[in-house]
Amino acid sequence: MLDTDTFRKVFGSFPTPVAIVTALGVDGEPAGFTCNAFSAVSAAPPLLLLCVGKGSRTLPAILASGVFAMNFVAHHGRDTALAFAGKGERKFDAVTWRRGMAGVPVLTEDAVAYAGCTLVETVEAGDHLLLIGRIDESETFPGTAALYQQGAFGTWEPDRRLAVQH
Repeated sequence: MLDTDTFRKVFGSFPTPVAIVTALGVDGEPAGFTCNAFSAVSAAPPLLLLCVGKGSRTLPAILASGVFAMNFVAHHGRDTALAFAGKGERKFDAVTWRRGMAGVPVLTEDAVAYAGCTLVETVEAGDHLLLIGRIDESETFPGTAALYQQGAFGTWEPDRRLAVQH
């Protein structure tokens, strides 16, 4: 069986997009964490998949409220992504945000897009829960998306030589 360090090395060897998942706690306080384990699931209806560690402090807020936002991190928002990857208590103090659907925090300055989601299904998978959310609200913002690979942030540069000519 694959050990945890090798697992992380294997999956860290290719670039992934980065998102900050946000929710409101039962106390009305915003909660959030940085995530790179998510995917589009369906366009009709619009669904996405999010993997959340069972020990996440944001998970109880998502499960209690049934709503969350995926804030897809812009390259210029990488410091915010690093801050939300930590265990700090006051993650929202240094970021600009507004309330989206059901009051869920939307990180307007550090994201290229966000998707406001209603939780529709939860599946247990090892030390994580797979959450499927229906996208009920979304918006895009200017900027270039952040990618993360082997502990460093970068951006994607398309190979124009391979672009299809119309």
